[in-house]
Amino acid sequence: MLGRMTTSAPQESGRPTANSMRRALKRARDGVALDTAEAAVLLQARGDDLKDLSASAARVRDAGLAAAGRPGVITYSRSVFIPLTKLCRDKCHYCTFATVPGKLRRAGHGMFMSPDEVLDIARRGAEMGCKEALITLGDKPEDRWPEAREWLEAEGYDDTIAYVRAMAIRILEETGLLPHLNPGVMSWTDFQRLKPVAPSMGMMLETTAERLWSEPGGPHYGSPDKEPAVRLRVLEDAGRSSVPFTSGLLIGIGENHEERADSLFALRRVARSYHGIQELIIQNFRAKPDTAMRGMPDAELDDLVATVAVARLIMGPSGCLQAPPNLVDAEYARLIGAGIDDWGGVSPLTPDHVNPERPWPQIEELAERSAAEGFELKERLAVYPEFIQRGEPWLDPRLVPHVRALADPETGLALPDAKPVGLPWQEPDEGFTASGRTDLHRTIDTEGRTGDRRDDFDEVYGDWEALREAAVPGMVPSRIDGDVRQALSQAAADPTKLTDEEALALLHADGSALDALCRIADELRRDVVGDDVSYIVTRNINFTNVCYTGCRFCAFAQRRTDADAYTLSLSQVADRAEQAWDVGAVEVCMQGGIHPDLPGTAYFDIARAVKERVPGMHVHAFSPMEVVNGATRTGMSIREWLSAAQEAGLDSIPGTAAEILDDEVRWILTKGKLPTATWIEVVQTAHELGIRSSSTMMYGHVDQPRHWLGHFRTLARMQQEAEAKNVAGFTEFVTLPFIHTNAPVYLAGIARPGPTARDNRAVTAMARLLLHPHITNIQTSWVKLGAEGAAEMLRSGANDLGGTLMEETISRMAGSSYGSYRSVQDLVAIADLAGRPSRARTTLYGEVPEERRRSAAASDGHLPELLPVLE
Repeated sequence: MLGRMTTSAPQESGRPTANSMRRALKRARDGVALDTAEAAVLLQARGDDLKDLSASAARVRDAGLAAAGRPGVITYSRSVFIPLTKLCRDKCHYCTFATVPGKLRRAGHGMFMSPDEVLDIARRGAEMGCKEALITLGDKPEDRWPEAREWLEAEGYDDTIAYVRAMAIRILEETGLLPHLNPGVMSWTDFQRLKPVAPSMGMMLETTAERLWSEPGGPHYGSPDKEPAVRLRVLEDAGRSSVPFTSGLLIGIGENHEERADSLFALRRVARSYHGIQELIIQNFRAKPDTAMRGMPDAELDDLVATVAVARLIMGPSGCLQAPPNLVDAEYARLIGAGIDDWGGVSPLTPDHVNPERPWPQIEELAERSAAEGFELKERLAVYPEFIQRGEPWLDPRLVPHVRALADPETGLALPDAKPVGLPWQEPDEGFTASGRTDLHRTIDTEGRTGDRRDDFDEVYGDWEALREAAVPGMVPSRIDGDVRQALSQAAADPTKLTDEEALALLHADGSALDALCRIADELRRDVVGDDVSYIVTRNINFTNVCYTGCRFCAFAQRRTDADAYTLSLSQVADRAEQAWDVGAVEVCMQGGIHPDLPGTAYFDIARAVKERVPGMHVHAFSPMEVVNGATRTGMSIREWLSAAQEAGLDSIPGTAAEILDDEVRWILTKGKLPTATWIEVVQTAHELGIRSSSTMMYGHVDQPRHWLGHFRTLARMQQEAEAKNVAGFTEFVTLPFIHTNAPVYLAGIARPGPTARDNRAVTAMARLLLHPHITNIQTSWVKLGAEGAAEMLRSGANDLGGTLMEETISRMAGSSYGSYRSVQDLVAIADLAGRPSRARTTLYGEVPEERRRSAAASDGHLPELLPVLE
């Protein structure tokens, strides 16, 4: 059996030489940053070398505790362990936690713990002074076990995550314990679903040694959720979602020292990028009977101590390190000496279900052992003090009352005598109330913005230095030399047959080749949609700019306390829609920031308010990011939420939040916005429900022409799939040149200063060619390009100018100098510049009713109180 657990480990370099150990120890003593090779050497320190290493690590730990305001303190969390289900789709060869349905039935247990069982443990824990409910379970059991799927369906849950969410809410409301969720591998959307119900979550990385997962006989072989790349993606999605997250290593499962060092540096990279890793657990492998690895030796104590010390040096003074006290045979002093500052969750009620043979120590014993080493044991909450003190966006507003009831306001640690009491889990009371600079839509053109950046510029977007390294390839667009003449010939003959190589050559075209490309695109435009330049009389209503998503290109988002922050009331939204109707508008386009206080049903209220005031107005509203926010906040599926929004009055959605549909670029541009796959899911679901959308691309920042090509191919494929289902799909494609002036990613020196004139022409022309014949309307943006620039795009394949807008704050906050509205005559003049006739349209490119045309003509399509545009 033991032979089956061996894998083809890469050859280690052997025991380090005395010289290499001395050098590495000196660097540790001197506080010099270690590299992977040096860390691997130090992981092998033993005897006096290990004492030297531990002393260096302890000094780093002590400096961090002093800086955090808790010198000489070791923390723990008083918790209960709730094993929600022991079914799992993975087959880890060392695990005794996971079981099979037959064993559960024979023991008289259900496939999942029932709500009554969960709440019984939580209530008893609360009575004993526990403050954390650690909810642990197997990964996606319904994917492997029909019994799990049947149980969930019978109880009315779509999946395991839905049941976890429901139980977390009941724990909050009925006991006051704070849920800490360990449901295994989660998607970005799963984080959005669970963040409102738990102040912290966790998942062990375990190791980055892929061979332990990929090779037969490895401890993770046959376990899809143990692929290191998948687990690292989870850690990054937690950071992007601003979720305080616990992770760590399981040592002694077959990895070598270089692989262990690599794992620690991978954790540091994530911690550095997002500042969201609240603690690392260094856990030593303990062989268990009745497992495939029962014959493997336990990880040695020296190995654990060395790993803790090296982890401390790599993570630095601000990192929090934990070693489970029930797995170290009371060798507490050595772990304290190596740099830990936390003992993890300790339960006076429930066993450690993952290591049931290892009972928790008594809290009094932990306190005595810690005191013997000069440390005071203090209780913390499931979420670490630093994140409580940071507040938004790390804590969802619905959780703030629960956390505040148990946290010391000065330190963020647990109030020792606080007894958890159930509190309602509900939306904040404020709701839709007008606040802040609600006249920004007018004064942005006269007074401008208060400052060029948010006060939390250095924190909210993640680590700028790490981003700068990731963005280097996009700082200077690469050039590709292709056969442009052949590509132009193919584009003129049949653009649907352009290969990727030909398309890339054309996206790089310049000079006379670019002129020829634009002529071909313009001729195709004339053949497909004619000469008319269309436009729409519409009003933008950005109902709030309060947002903590952390989009690094966005200068619109503000904290609620910033001078330029605002939120409109429902009556103000309806007033603006009515004003727009009075001057001939056929559409309102409504989008806003992801305001943490607005409930997921707020979007329904907005659509309903407009329809009740102006029944004939087309409501074009809510980006895919807002759709996901609404769905996850309400606990509804995306389809359910969109259907409800449709019933409330939503007619179509903007295809914004796309930026570039390539996660390589998206995760530089934005910290917390939805990934590409989720954007596609939202838009396709909307199309299937008969809710049409636009499509967009923001370009000219850290992207390359190859990303533009991929974006176009994705949109064309989506529209082809819609057509195959007899679904209308996209109405148009909108080019959105990046406005750099006040964009955080530009101010940080990472992005280019927007696209060049060449880029704009090439993108517009290639949009016409590559989206043909599936998306036939190509829109250019006068807001971002001005009248002359927009006219040039009309000569390069575009046929639409977008809307009058009446107000526009997003591009103006970013630094656009082309104003926030255009009258009908202004848009007609842009078409005239291009030598083309113009016509008004509806959102769906239909004819505008005569009554609407008369109203627009009488007012010239703008509000009488709007102030002059500053050019």
